[in-house]
Amino acid sequence: MDYKVLLFSYDGRINRAKYWLAFGLWLAAGLAVVVITFLLGILFGQWVSVIILCLMLILGLLGIMSGIAVGLKRLHDRDKSGWWLLLFYLGPAVLDAMGQLAGGGGVIFRLAASAVSIWGLIELGCLPGTAGPNRYGPDPLGDAATQPA
Repeated sequence: MDYKVLLFSYDGRINRAKYWLAFGLWLAAGLAVVVITFLLGILFGQWVSVIILCLMLILGLLGIMSGIAVGLKRLHDRDKSGWWLLLFYLGPAVLDAMGQLAGGGGVIFRLAASAVSIWGLIELGCLPGTAGPNRYGPDPLGDAATQPA
C-alpha cells in the first residue's frame, strides 16, 4: 500500500477500511509525539520546548492536509462532493462558537454542533460507498462490492 497516496492524494476513492487506517496512523503519530515530548521534557528539561513545538506544528499541518485528502476521497466513494467537508470539519466549530457567544441560550448551537459531528462521523466512517464506478472513479473494492455476500 502506498501511504503517501492514501494520506496526501486528492484523487480517487477510498473505502471505510482505508479511512480508519489513515485515522489510526495519525492517532499513532499523535501519541508518539506526546510520548516523545514527555520523555524529552524529563531528560533535557524545558530548552527542548521550541523543538517540540515545531514538531507538533509540522505534524498538525500534515494532519490537516491529510485529513482533507482522506475525507475528500471518502466522500467521493459515497458519490458526494468534497464541499461537504466544509460542513463536517468547520460546521461544528462555527456552531460551538455561536453557542459560546449566545451564553446560556447557546445550548441549541452546541447540540447542533454535536449532531453535525456525529453525522460527519457516520457519513465518512460508517456508511458504505457506492457500489461500482461513479463520477469520481472506480470502486475501491473492485468486483467484491458488486458480488452478493
